[in-house]
Amino acid sequence: MGSVQDSPAEEFEEFTVLVTGFDAFKSEYPQNPSWEIARRLPEYLPARTKTASSTASSTTTAPSPASVPPVRIVVYPGPVRVNYQAVRTLVPTLWDGTPTKVGGGAYDDGKEDKEGREGTEFTPPKNIDLVLHIGMAGPRLHYALERVGRRDGYTLRDVDDQLLGDTPADRGDPRWPWYGVPAALESHLDLDDVLARWRGHAAPGADLRISVDAGRYLCDFIYFSSLAHLYRRDQEADHKDARYARRRVAFLHVPAAATPERVEAGRALVVELIRSLVESEVVARGNGDTPVANASAAAASAAAPGADTVTGKWYRD
Repeated sequence: MGSVQDSPAEEFEEFTVLVTGFDAFKSEYPQNPSWEIARRLPEYLPARTKTASSTASSTTTAPSPASVPPVRIVVYPGPVRVNYQAVRTLVPTLWDGTPTKVGGGAYDDGKEDKEGREGTEFTPPKNIDLVLHIGMAGPRLHYALERVGRRDGYTLRDVDDQLLGDTPADRGDPRWPWYGVPAALESHLDLDDVLARWRGHAAPGADLRISVDAGRYLCDFIYFSSLAHLYRRDQEADHKDARYARRRVAFLHVPAAATPERVEAGRALVVELIRSLVESEVVARGNGDTPVANASAAAASAAAPGADTVTGKWYRD
């Protein structure tokens, strides 16, 4: 299996992408398209069906199919509950390869367990090359890759009517999960390059964007949780462990509609997104790219006017 120590594409035996999707949490949206899309993904990335279109950046050269290793897609086998503590507990187990029970007790709410998810043990792959979290955006039609995850400002209650409960005083407590972590973090993936590739691979007319505001709800929370876990592991290893040197995380917001047609369209777009992420990352490692600097809270705010303003909504327009 491939690992983050590998650089040239030919050194990868297999590139592993872990994908998560969320459970339903709004009565007006009884199905969460992020999970409906994730659960339908293939176990391996299929062969490219068409050549990248001219919409890709002129400075971006997509690797030939032979230069990209086999890509294994591992989907976390249950929808992630829209619950702060469930996410905070789950994310470290995904990155550290710790066996965990799907749901972890988070479904003890009287709901029918239609998918047999509760109690199923999941062991994450030993070497994860990249994680893609998928979440539901509001009533809009575009798909957005999120650039920045944020630590603070989670004032909305989760699906279990619970607040996150973090306070400014926690920042000085070494026991806090995000102790020493900056207020904003960016992925080390080259999202501009990924977007150019994605637009080239996707169906014509697909509205694909980069966003700098993930919304300060569970989508933002799971994204920052992954980024923060890798940040802390890198700090603990004194920047000497290649597994944590690059924050290999992406977050995708998908439209809220979960009709069969929209889910299938979303599934096809996510397949091409995974292709684009892998191509970009293989090229970056082959070129010996080093991680970019951490995003500061000030820089993140400047990039997204109003991003630090709490709106009282679970999504951004």
